[in-house]
Amino acid sequence: MQFHVLTLFPEIPRAFFESSIMAKAVDRGIIAYTLVNIRDFAYDRHKTCDDKPYGGVLGGKVPGMLMLPEPLSLALESVGVVPKNGNAAADSGETGRDEALTARAEGRARKRVIYVTPSGKPLTQRLAGELARESELVFVCGRYEGIDQRVIDTYVDDEISIGDYVMSSGELAATVIIDTVYRLIDGVISRESLEEESFSDGLLEYPQYTRPEIFRGMSVPEVLLSGHHELIRRWRLRKRVEKTLAVRPDLLEKARASGSLSKETEKTLKEIENEHGSNPHD
Repeated sequence: MQFHVLTLFPEIPRAFFESSIMAKAVDRGIIAYTLVNIRDFAYDRHKTCDDKPYGGVLGGKVPGMLMLPEPLSLALESVGVVPKNGNAAADSGETGRDEALTARAEGRARKRVIYVTPSGKPLTQRLAGELARESELVFVCGRYEGIDQRVIDTYVDDEISIGDYVMSSGELAATVIIDTVYRLIDGVISRESLEEESFSDGLLEYPQYTRPEIFRGMSVPEVLLSGHHELIRRWRLRKRVEKTLAVRPDLLEKARASGSLSKETEKTLKEIENEHGSNPHD
């Protein structure tokens, strides 16, 4: 998997790519990345990449700055991105269109371009799994009030949000998405570690314990010390259902509605509901 990150602040995502499990994945050749500084494609001596949006002052409020389309478009094209419909910007000549037609003729897939923005579709585990099947992903990290709509219309395939809140850093949001995606790629993390993670089957993860057996008077649940694998499996399932019911009942409702809950999970859920009524905390 190749990640391309287009940013005004490459030092922010660089620290992520050079740390922990990601660094190991890069060293092993599972992951590759390029960090593109959008300022390198600005024309003026001040490397200006933003300007006031059209429309002026509304209701006495002065809008924030918007990222310029030209440097960002050139940065996208520098990593091999071509316009979605082969239509380059009017002042860029026929280069973009020719690249798109050549790529199509050679059977090359377009690089999937993601713009991280609060107004995008929400990031989910399902979407992360879909993105993990791509060979290359290009991330546009917005700043200020965002980016010119013409860049979105020409190049962007997905607008993705990491939550219903606003951040000043598109770099942090892009890093969250990349972290969610890369760990699903074969060879980064073992399949066993991924199987019972939160959201893998509509349930949150069960509680886990490590040494010492007794910590400040609190003991590890006896079942985990029993060595009885079937009892442990059933205990973990019950704990997953209990936690999901208490913290994210919406996940269970969605799984029930779609019919994706296993028979055992449905049985466990009914047992818990019967024991505690409508309040799983009782």
